[in-house]
Amino acid sequence: MWASPDHDPTMLKPTTRAQEHDPAPTAVGYPGRDGAHSAAACDRLFPGRVQPVPLPGFAAVVDAAARGEVAAGVLPIESSLAGPVAETHDLLYESPLAIVDETVLRIRHHLVGVERVELEEIRVVRSHPVALDQCRRLLASMPWATAIAAATTADAAAQVAERGDPSEAAIASARASELHRLTVLAEDVGDHPEAFTRFVAIAPYIRLDANGEEWRTALSFVTNHQPGALHHAIEPFARHRIDLLQLVSRPLPESPWRYRFDAVLAGHPLDDVVHAALAETRRRTLRLRVFGSYPANGDP
Repeated sequence: MWASPDHDPTMLKPTTRAQEHDPAPTAVGYPGRDGAHSAAACDRLFPGRVQPVPLPGFAAVVDAAARGEVAAGVLPIESSLAGPVAETHDLLYESPLAIVDETVLRIRHHLVGVERVELEEIRVVRSHPVALDQCRRLLASMPWATAIAAATTADAAAQVAERGDPSEAAIASARASELHRLTVLAEDVGDHPEAFTRFVAIAPYIRLDANGEEWRTALSFVTNHQPGALHHAIEPFARHRIDLLQLVSRPLPESPWRYRFDAVLAGHPLDDVVHAALAETRRRTLRLRVFGSYPANGDP
């Protein structure tokens, strides 16, 4: 069974009949181009079942999924090093979409260029802001180089290839380097060897097909601006012994210095205890929206 994200899963009865999630959307959008980490995540989330559709950025993926131009989208949502991907969190909050699946990929960053040169000769390093943040030690060792943000790591590799300037390099995947016939100047330039990124599949419906697997439920809520409001809002999860796996604060643009909270908890709204806790938290907050439920597929 599926429902619109406007549907309130906290109002579902535990006896609601669940049907199979349709595993075969015809087209899935992802940001960037072939060679982007999101493209690899797309293959992992929808193996052999879809036509991947590269799009120019995160917002383009959300817009295409919301308008039905693609059946689903794939976006990064959390880095094990840099933390939450703010753009994805904010786009989900503003869109009519829900999270329907997740996967985690190990991320290996390489410094690549059009030909082999010494690092001292590089004047520009291009990559996605998260990748730049994950390679601080490399960039600190090259104070003469300017870091320039790109839409994705694959776009950064394409820009370096198109410009053909040996003084420019990109932080990108081995796949992107191969596609654009670039040379690997330095391997595994990330600050930590064990770097992972969590990706989510997003679609214009909420999954209700709880089937005994371990599930996750994502939600966002806004509290009153007063002492103890956050504790009051999440206390039902502790009392019902529900694991709160993530809690992220994000500013509310329409209310300066006010914040919303994005959270992920263990369980599904069709579970009695999760249903009860969500309903109670809804009564204790100004606004609460469920971003979707999905199987826990986030182990590396």
